[in-house]
Amino acid sequence: MFTCTATIDPAFVIAPVPHRLFGSFVEHMGRSVYGGIYEPGHPEADVNGLRLDVVKLTKELGVSAVRYPGGNFVSGYRWEDGVGPREQRPVALDLAWRSLEPNTFGLNEFMTWARQTEVEPIMAVNLGTRGVEDACNLLEYANFPGGTRYSDLRIAHGVREPHNIRTWCLGNEMDGPWQIGQKTATEYGRLAAETAKAMRRVDPDIELVACGSSNERMPTFGSWEATVLDEAYDVVDYISLHAYFEQHGDDRVGFLASADTMDRFIEGVIATCDHIGAKKRSRRRINLSFDEWNLWYESRFVGQDRLDWARAPRLIEDEYTVEDAVVLGNLLMSLLRHSDRVTIACLAQLVNVIAPIRTEPDTGAWRQTIFYPFALTARHARGEVLRVAVDSPTLYSRTLGDVSAVDLTATREPDSGDIAVFAVNRDEHQSARLRLRMGIDGAHEVVEHVVLGGDDLLATNSKETPGRVIPRSSTRHGIEDGFLDVELPPVSWSMIRTTPIR
Repeated sequence: MFTCTATIDPAFVIAPVPHRLFGSFVEHMGRSVYGGIYEPGHPEADVNGLRLDVVKLTKELGVSAVRYPGGNFVSGYRWEDGVGPREQRPVALDLAWRSLEPNTFGLNEFMTWARQTEVEPIMAVNLGTRGVEDACNLLEYANFPGGTRYSDLRIAHGVREPHNIRTWCLGNEMDGPWQIGQKTATEYGRLAAETAKAMRRVDPDIELVACGSSNERMPTFGSWEATVLDEAYDVVDYISLHAYFEQHGDDRVGFLASADTMDRFIEGVIATCDHIGAKKRSRRRINLSFDEWNLWYESRFVGQDRLDWARAPRLIEDEYTVEDAVVLGNLLMSLLRHSDRVTIACLAQLVNVIAPIRTEPDTGAWRQTIFYPFALTARHARGEVLRVAVDSPTLYSRTLGDVSAVDLTATREPDSGDIAVFAVNRDEHQSARLRLRMGIDGAHEVVEHVVLGGDDLLATNSKETPGRVIPRSSTRHGIEDGFLDVELPPVSWSMIRTTPIR
């Protein structure tokens, strides 16, 4: 066992915990929609075809916002095909995932589902094959009260009240060669700026997200963000980040330290945003929307071009291990400690497609291992994110160099004084003795310590064994010499809740 210390002081606040940091993502891809959130005829489906077992687990997961309808899908999507009488909706070719899109689920069905699950909608517009006029038409359909062509069309479709969708994404991953309608940074920046200006005339109260790089490995990463923001800085509110993580080669430590990679990615984009703001002498501040992030074993994916045409095919339905759950919990910690700038984040995706929730047509929905750190963080990360100073030994990663063996972040609920500590031990062989120095008046005690990891790191949940992996309570904590002492098992993620001793 090795020892590390951490100092937590409520005087050092990063920012309030953003409500939309616990967002997710539903794309018309694979079985995310059809056979996921929507499956008419299933025993768990309601009269609208929405699977109530998925609704229940979405609420339990703590999802606060959901981005829709894509993703790569949106860059070739005609939103008009997904509204109106179902029997009149066309079956279309989805070029993004080589799928047959029946269009039986569209904007109005999504909004019914969003209200039922109590999540805030985040809508994306097609800037791949379409542009300014189409984006304004969709916004008019969704948000304008009535008396115009598209708002009256919505009313004719049985939706009298406007949806009042507040947040809109201006396309998706427009730098990617896989994207339908790929753009250069200048082309996209001009299109995003003009679309934003026009959409704000339809509804001045919306907030807009410009596309950042598809990932930090893109050859134009950094220069893309700078060029796009040079064009659109004054008319957008956010720039997006996307990142997926998996182990490369035998560098297990590097995989366990994926949050360090996320930290650097976020800080690089912040630096670019602030550089352009300074260059423009602007008082505005662009925030970050990390609206796609997760673990994805992308190396196992055959690629879009090798897919056969099918309706709702099984695509990238990765099965997650305990070790994956540890890494995902650490990624959430990275998002929390950047909550002064990352105020929207979406775990991609919600159901079946690299998702915390899985379904099959002949059984109920179940929780994957990654469900638990997300749900526990969404439940306990309340109030304010605190700055934490950690003194820990290091581990060596072939790709990252030296990384901290223990990583921490913390939140505090000001009214109760309760502090939630989220901790990861990345060491494969040793437990960590974590000594928490609480820089506050009065003593604290641990009232809850929940652990994922420490043993059977390759265990998964499945249709046959949906409850094989669940978080376990730990009693390996106490108070010694004024420190809170907590034991962290090897390769584990912990949620430690403390409360003042009264």
